[in-house]
Amino acid sequence: MEKIELMYEGKAKKVYSTDDPAYCIVSYKDDATAFNGEKKGTIVGKGVVNNRMSNFMFKLLEKNGIPTDFVEELNDRDAVLKRVEIVPLEVIVRNKAAGSFSKRFGVPEGTAFKTPTLEYCLKDDDLGDPMMNDSQIIAIGAATQDELDSIAKYTLKINEIMIDFFKQCKVDLIDFKIEFGRLPDGTIILADEISPDTCRFWDVETGEKLDKDRFRRDMGGVEEAYAEMMKRVGLDG
Repeated sequence: MEKIELMYEGKAKKVYSTDDPAYCIVSYKDDATAFNGEKKGTIVGKGVVNNRMSNFMFKLLEKNGIPTDFVEELNDRDAVLKRVEIVPLEVIVRNKAAGSFSKRFGVPEGTAFKTPTLEYCLKDDDLGDPMMNDSQIIAIGAATQDELDSIAKYTLKINEIMIDFFKQCKVDLIDFKIEFGRLPDGTIILADEISPDTCRFWDVETGEKLDKDRFRRDMGGVEEAYAEMMKRVGLDG
């Protein structure tokens, strides 16, 4: 399967059409952004890490009953995916306080929650990706109640699977952002990516940050952190 035409270019990926309208090819870039695109830079090798880790995690989730858009890894940066209509929501799960949650609610970073939190944000950079509740989402037609029920069910199961997996990698899954898509028949499936760009990963013993926060906060060692996550997951060979 080959790239035919560039359909969309986002902050981290390019999406190409193929000779089969049911599939697309996604190519991961090294471009890095933060704070809704206000901060920009490059993380060398990021596209390789995000592509390979996302593909690995999607295959793991598929084995555990989560339907995804993953089809095939073509090379270090490109993958074949099912074409979907993206549900215009960022779905965020938090297991410990960090980042914007700590700022909004005054909860110290690293505070463990009694239960995971589930948040929805409207995908709109111009509006700053505002948080939305279920009734607001349904009111504007971003998703139906049935779709939200499926998204919530899948998301909490994904969280359980990933917590267990990353514990084996000596990594604490602090929080993550995922997205979902609709197949032509309306079926909801997991889409987008799972990577150090979209998850907060902390070393279980030291608390060292192994994710995009190192870029957001000018901490240095960004490429090394991404490479370390590849190693922890077992993809550095």
